[in-house]
Amino acid sequence: MKAAVIVFPGSNCDRDLADAITKVTGTAPQMVWHAEPTLPEGLDFIGIPGGFSYGDYLRSGAMAARSPVMQAVVQAAGEGRTVLGICNGFQVLTETGLLPGALMRNAGLNFVCREVRLEVVNSQSIFTSRYAAGETVTIPVAHHDGNYFADEDTLNRLEGEGRVAFRYAEPVNGSARAIAGILNDTGNVLGMMPHPERLIEDAQGGTDGRRMFEAVQAALG
Repeated sequence: MKAAVIVFPGSNCDRDLADAITKVTGTAPQMVWHAEPTLPEGLDFIGIPGGFSYGDYLRSGAMAARSPVMQAVVQAAGEGRTVLGICNGFQVLTETGLLPGALMRNAGLNFVCREVRLEVVNSQSIFTSRYAAGETVTIPVAHHDGNYFADEDTLNRLEGEGRVAFRYAEPVNGSARAIAGILNDTGNVLGMMPHPERLIEDAQGGTDGRRMFEAVQAALG
């Protein structure tokens, strides 16, 4: 699997994501700086990491979404390449329009940093095939703007089309319908606020996040 991780000014989980990909697949991803106008050729997987791109100025993910490389990411997603946006990466994906809705300030107005329980809603995607539908997993969160919002029609469409990948199994940030992660309409783009890359080996306290990368590796080779 040929992978890349996009790096913005303010990214702070890029190496965590790269390390997770390397440990699961055995191959280190290419690190792509946000100002690059193109992506490396032949990519199978593109990761957009967590952090505080551009210091979260204007609106979380808004400035990063307009970085030169994101035009190439949008094109790659349209061609069917697999794209995963985690935390700030989820925010960036909504700002580009690759995913619907928006991530707003947490309902409690506090930064939330802890492990949370998630319900696996859709186990049929390229990202979730190693999980069981209805299963509860534990994945860390670390965000201040993770409150997912969309209008009722969009929420109903996401639910009806099976595009809700994960739901919080406990109160976390006030997200509409407790949504923690969603897929695009073709299933090759996933945005999620929790950090699966932070739980891939026992030394981190658990391995519930590892299965996501194993699923992607199994699908893409």
